[in-house]
Amino acid sequence: MSEPDARALTVRADTSVCQGHQLCQGEAPDVFGFDEAADVVVVLDSHPAESLRHAVTQAVHYCPAFALSLEED
Repeated sequence: MSEPDARALTVRADTSVCQGHQLCQGEAPDVFGFDEAADVVVVLDSHPAESLRHAVTQAVHYCPAFALSLEED
């Protein structure tokens, strides 16, 4: 029996609520960066590879400001 196709991921950041803790960057540095001037998260890859699903999910889960979301397309 074959496995179902993985669903595409979409990462979003609400910079209006980001508090600049940078936990997301620590969890998934290939997906999240940081804008020092604005003191907010920057999404480097809004459609990360399936191999990054766990790291991105952890980043979303641990964001203390609830500024991140992950959607499956």
